[in-house]
Amino acid sequence: AAAGTVARHLVMAGQLLDSDPELAHRHAQEARRMAGRVAVVREAAGQAAYAAGHYAEALSELRAARRLNGSAAFLPMMADAERGLGKPERALELAADPAAEELDSAGKAELLIVRAGAERDLGDLDAALRTLQVKALDSRRRIGWVARLRYAYADLLLEAGHERDAVEWFTRAAEADVDGATDADDRLAELAGLTVLAVDDEDDFDGLEPLDARSGGKPGSDDADSDGPSGAQTSAPAAVAGDEAPSREG
Repeated sequence: AAAGTVARHLVMAGQLLDSDPELAHRHAQEARRMAGRVAVVREAAGQAAYAAGHYAEALSELRAARRLNGSAAFLPMMADAERGLGKPERALELAADPAAEELDSAGKAELLIVRAGAERDLGDLDAALRTLQVKALDSRRRIGWVARLRYAYADLLLEAGHERDAVEWFTRAAEADVDGATDADDRLAELAGLTVLAVDDEDDFDGLEPLDARSGGKPGSDDADSDGPSGAQTSAPAAVAGDEAPSREG
């Protein structure tokens, strides 16, 4: 009976995560109260706390889950929670964790986004841009994490004053965004001076390594091979990890 109740709380937490994160958080807390030694319960509690903006609690829960199961899957969320607490240096430390090599493509991309966000928080836009200048930007895949990577890059370009390049990458983000992972279309409309009306309406990937500076490769150029070897930047490098791992935009 207790196991069934825990399961129901976890299901409700998952269903409400986007629409009502505070209620999802309460369901996850109740599941944690009943089964606090189960890794998946602690992970759910951490996700719900993160979604509700309770970053210190999210970190505590996700650290506990990692101690229980040894998984690095929530490193991007943990790093972004550190950003939420105003600790970008700590976020960068987590982004450089060697365990990041265990992440899937979506997780590696998410960790790069978090790392770039932390560098942006520290006022180093050039470093943030370099972090996201990876071959994955030129992927031919139309999937959420590719869209988010391009979106984060476009957002940084815009902040750095490169509006024309930003428009290009917001456009490419929109092209890859078949699931509504970003608001790239809205950003493009804003840049064009238009008003947007709201309406209702695993993947192996190569290319998360830095571009080869010696070849002069740049995202969008012929030198950026979208089918090159994979690997996150963890020595110099957060959602979110399935294809849509949660993360605050850079």
